[in-house]
Amino acid sequence: MTYCLGIKVKEGLIALADTRITSGTETTVKKKLTTVQKDGGSMFIMTSGLRSVRDKAVVYFNELVETKTFDKLYQAVNAFGEQVRRVGEEDRATLEKAGFKFDLNTIIGGQLKGDDEHKLFLLYPEGNWVELGQGAPFVAIGNSGHGKAILNRTLDEDSGMHLALKAAFLSFDSTRVSSNNVDFPIDIALYRKDTFELVEQRYTQKDMASISAQWDDELKAALQNISGDWMEKAFAKLPKVKDEV
Repeated sequence: MTYCLGIKVKEGLIALADTRITSGTETTVKKKLTTVQKDGGSMFIMTSGLRSVRDKAVVYFNELVETKTFDKLYQAVNAFGEQVRRVGEEDRATLEKAGFKFDLNTIIGGQLKGDDEHKLFLLYPEGNWVELGQGAPFVAIGNSGHGKAILNRTLDEDSGMHLALKAAFLSFDSTRVSSNNVDFPIDIALYRKDTFELVEQRYTQKDMASISAQWDDELKAALQNISGDWMEKAFAKLPKVKDEV
């Protein structure tokens, strides 16, 4: 399992991917965020699913990028989808015979020279895709259930990139403490609209320990500060303890 998150706001794009790979009882660290910067454009790719499918599709796509130029991001998304289908044709039967489901969900974001703005796409295992637009500022794949609440409550398309990254980390941290198959280090990619260049950064648990601790403390304080007057109607119905005066 994994946790990958892409966020699109008016200012730019945020990508976050954990690095934990679990195989039976063994865990390893593998990068799940791939970046491509070529011909005056930038894009990132994050995947959730079978690692062997992911690695093969990325290798095929990187070979294609060496000889082919894309003007718009949807063209690159189509091309990656073609590579996923190619891997499916080659490996699906063998994988399913061995008991593995052919599975790869992909988040692709960026801006190429023909795009009028930055884009964010969700690509399905079948190779078809949807583009994230207004009203849907983020998409998460993998173990995504635990981290969505804070994103739904705090983010919209007008949010700044600083707030978006802060929410992205807290979303990951909520997932991490609720699941043993998502963990540090995390890889971050940032893209500011119309710059055609993205940057990457890796954060370890040590790097973010103070932020995690602060979030824990502030959540507990916020809970204590919420009015409890509304509860009294319910608690008043409880029978009193026999020795209670």
